[in-house]
Parts: sequence; C-alpha cells; structure tokens
Amino acid sequence: MTLKVKYADFQQITRSYTGFSPVVSAVELERSSQALLAPLFPLMKGIRLLGVTVSSLGEDEPDEHRQLHLTL
Repeated sequence: MTLKVKYADFQQITRSYTGFSPVVSAVELERSSQALLAPLFPLMKGIRLLGVTVSSLGEDEPDEHRQLHLTL
C-alpha cells in the first residue's frame, strides 16, 4: 500500500507499507491507510491531493475492478 500526499506548495511525499497478507476488506484498507497518514498530523501546510494505491493483492485478478471509498 502506498500513500501519496501532494501539498498546497506542490511538494509531495510518499509513504508505503507492505502487509503480511493481501487486503481483503474496505475496513482493513481504511485502517492501513489511516496508519500511514497519522504521522503527518498535525499538518504544517495544506494538502491539495491525497492518494492511496494498493497493489500485489494476489494471483487472481477480479472479474470487475471497483474503487473502494476511503472515509476520512
């Protein structure tokens, strides 16, 4: 899982985490992404874009690709 943060001043950072097993639920995705985001608080400058990428979920590709919603 990779978190990308683009700040209002156009600087950007990335933080990543490799789990022991694939992410299997939206709740697990939310917890892991919030854990990557938490050390950035309190914010020193505004964020203009926030992205989470999940990769290498397993050998089987799903029939339908869908986007999970992240509640912040």
